[in-house]
Amino acid sequence: MEQKVASPVSKGVIITLLLIVFGLIIYFTNQMDNSAIQYIQYAILSVGIIWSCISYAKQLNGNVTFGNVFAHGFKTTAVIAALLAVYTFISVKFLFPDIVDKSMEIAKKKMESSGNNMSDEQIRQSLDIVRKFFIPFAIGGILVMFAIIGAISSLIGAAVAKKNPQSPFEQNLQL
Repeated sequence: MEQKVASPVSKGVIITLLLIVFGLIIYFTNQMDNSAIQYIQYAILSVGIIWSCISYAKQLNGNVTFGNVFAHGFKTTAVIAALLAVYTFISVKFLFPDIVDKSMEIAKKKMESSGNNMSDEQIRQSLDIVRKFFIPFAIGGILVMFAIIGAISSLIGAAVAKKNPQSPFEQNLQL
């Protein structure tokens, strides 16, 4: 009897739910301007994808190749990025529309304190552009950052996962 392997979709849903819960904690504790805590979501993503790769190899008793494990990890990344893009659209548009205003206030403070010699008018114009394209910027940022982090994490997961691939000839001899 062959062992059932958890799909990248199921693992992606689990990791996505963890990321959403973490995001909600950041939002409701008003920690959106704390950039250090924002990096924890990338750690959750990385650890989740590495876990996905290792568990995939373990479920197949190590009978995998580096490429198989990497592909599984990157498929998991794609599921996470797609689900979070949809969640981001829904949350910004319907659930938490005030997040745009909060983000613009944080960006304004950073622009004023960065010492980049921008006038108040230039800051206002910049923020107006960002406000207009907030959702595409947010979704694009998720897709790009998660693809990069997912690829790196998939490489790490594929490298550390226990692999003991058997050639088709060896499998026939064991029957």
